[in-house]
Amino acid sequence: MYTILDYGWFIADEVRMRANVAALRQAVGPGSVVLDVGTGTGIFALLACRFGARRVYALEPHDLIHVAREAAAANGYGERIEFIQDVSTRVSLPERADVMISDIRGVLPLFDGHIPAVIDARARLLVPGATLIPRRDTLWVAVVDAPALYRHHAGPWEEQHYGLEMRAARRVAVNTWSRGRVEPGQLLVEPRCWATLDYATVATPDVSGEVTWTAARGGTAHGLDVWFDADLGDGAGFSNAPGQPELIYRSGFFPLTSPVPLAVGDSVSIALHADLVGQDYVWRWRTRVLGQGDPGRVKADFAQSSFFGEPVTPARLGRLQASHVPKLSQDGEVARLVLELMGQGTALGDIARQVAARFPDRFARWQDALTRVGELSSRYAR
Repeated sequence: MYTILDYGWFIADEVRMRANVAALRQAVGPGSVVLDVGTGTGIFALLACRFGARRVYALEPHDLIHVAREAAAANGYGERIEFIQDVSTRVSLPERADVMISDIRGVLPLFDGHIPAVIDARARLLVPGATLIPRRDTLWVAVVDAPALYRHHAGPWEEQHYGLEMRAARRVAVNTWSRGRVEPGQLLVEPRCWATLDYATVATPDVSGEVTWTAARGGTAHGLDVWFDADLGDGAGFSNAPGQPELIYRSGFFPLTSPVPLAVGDSVSIALHADLVGQDYVWRWRTRVLGQGDPGRVKADFAQSSFFGEPVTPARLGRLQASHVPKLSQDGEVARLVLELMGQGTALGDIARQVAARFPDRFARWQDALTRVGELSSRYAR
């Protein structure tokens, strides 16, 4: 979840904002109905009204939506914007929109539930042929010589601080990608497009692609730099590519298992996969380097995944297996009781008293039980 400070930085990012404003100005006119998915502090909803929108539906699941409501009232647009505190996939609108803006990105467009939201909105919330902002994102990759970024991942675990061996953490660290910034001179190969997201036609949130290069220069390959070019409308767009003005996004750095010396003529093959699991993407990157392109001279063959970038105990993995028969923990028993009482229409204070009486070892005070009941109410109640 973004904080108010994050949204401030988004607005202060002039390159990104200018492109979105230009695209919105093109798309919106008198009588337009606009859907703003992930409105945050509401700036695009306000601008849509300024550009003539008859109605704006501004969706935001978090409490920050109240800031957006205040901003709409302060700017005289409160009557033209309907704010809905929910995610778009759970919302029905009284009319279909002819423009949708969904600036839901992180370092890369493959972020959270952005693509499922677009697919669902096209089917249920938009008129046929509605204008989408963004309309297309093109994903690029290059092999980079980036020792500083690599040290950020592996360096702390390769040195024996205080005489202690900590390399067990290195395996986890090199299966984790991060935000970074590289310069054009650090690219060891020409950038290649590995995927294109056309939001008018995209049908799945899972994305994959493969690229191959013949190295034209030597150097040390530390990882992959991944970025995107955003097409928001005619003449409106931006990029977080190396050499472009630095954005809040920067770009994505995917470290290799180990640095690999590249020589002119070496063959480098990359396979990238991003699969949406729940609300998070699991990334996989397979790297194969052949000396002078000779299959008999394998210089590197790495299979990495962000799945291995999260320490997982065997016990936890066992609980995720299809054959596992789960038993509720005490916290699960608490949640079940709370939800049952909520379903019966019991007031939160009365629920908390029953929970505290049933689980005295878990809740020393009634107020502690009420805090837990309130958390579950915020998540599941209407």
